[in-house]
Amino acid sequence: MASGEARVGVLLVNLGTPDSPRTGDVRRYLREFLSDPRVLDTHRLLRGAILHGAILPFRPRRSAAAYAQIWTEQGSPLLVQSRALVEGLQKALGDRFRVELGMRYGAPSLGAALERLVGTGVERSVVVPLYPQYAGSSTGSSLERIYVLAGRHWNVPAISVVPPFYDEPAFIAALATVARPVLDGFRPDHVLFSYHGLPERQVQRSDPTGRHCLATEECCAAIVAANRSCYRAQCFATTRALSAVLELPAESYGNAFQSRLVGTPWIRPFTDRVLPELAGRGVRRLAVLCPSFVADCLETLEEIGIRARAQWAGLGGEALELVPCLNAHPAWLAALTGLVRAAAGDP
Repeated sequence: MASGEARVGVLLVNLGTPDSPRTGDVRRYLREFLSDPRVLDTHRLLRGAILHGAILPFRPRRSAAAYAQIWTEQGSPLLVQSRALVEGLQKALGDRFRVELGMRYGAPSLGAALERLVGTGVERSVVVPLYPQYAGSSTGSSLERIYVLAGRHWNVPAISVVPPFYDEPAFIAALATVARPVLDGFRPDHVLFSYHGLPERQVQRSDPTGRHCLATEECCAAIVAANRSCYRAQCFATTRALSAVLELPAESYGNAFQSRLVGTPWIRPFTDRVLPELAGRGVRRLAVLCPSFVADCLETLEEIGIRARAQWAGLGGEALELVPCLNAHPAWLAALTGLVRAAAGDP
């Protein structure tokens, strides 16, 4: 594709990955990630003390060992799958579009991706935060950074954004297309929807009323004005939509949240604490879906595929099956193509 032919830029955005599973590269990645005030949303002095006193001296080595278990010959699974998604989306959209990938932290950077789009002379760009559910620490942080970068240009580029697609029918249908054959073959006793965790205070900050989120056990039972931007409520909405399409009986599935840090309350229930409860109820064959991730990564492949599977075996479970993420599956490419065309006003 000649660069001058493109009229619409597409910027796919994900969180990021270290350059390698070496401790030094992981430390650099974590320093950038956890220095973000939307991620560690505390006073800057406290954030610095936590980061440099409690996290960076210890966590990079442990995280590097975890990354080493999932790293491929091609590199980070997240980056490999994201590049495949870019390639597939470019083919699906055609020469009127120019697709780039940018990571909020690490490489390829958002700045470099945006500069490549601006350099091709596209008339406008569609930004696609690849986070199905909105969180200020992921979607919010990525968009804030993009707006800052775009604003550095004298001629500020025109940008439209694909909103959170947590219950978008095409997204749900793509998830079902990937999950159904795995579930049919595995025949689980129970299906667990495991989402990335979030501090409770960040969920509560999304509530404009200050009275709804986490105030009752049923606060996430439906999307209303007060929780329209609530990450937890959107996760529950994803589960409702996907379980309906998969025709899962009400008693055969549940929600949980993984990847929490210690020291502050995080949204519940916790995945590693739900597993013993399920084993105690007699569940033997457990399938786990991770619908807050569109690409397999450390949190899915290592945290669930290795650690949670080992925990499940230790609890006497027969088998734990990790359902793959959407990655670059044709059903997801078709859904994403539709989302981009709609945002671009392209018929």
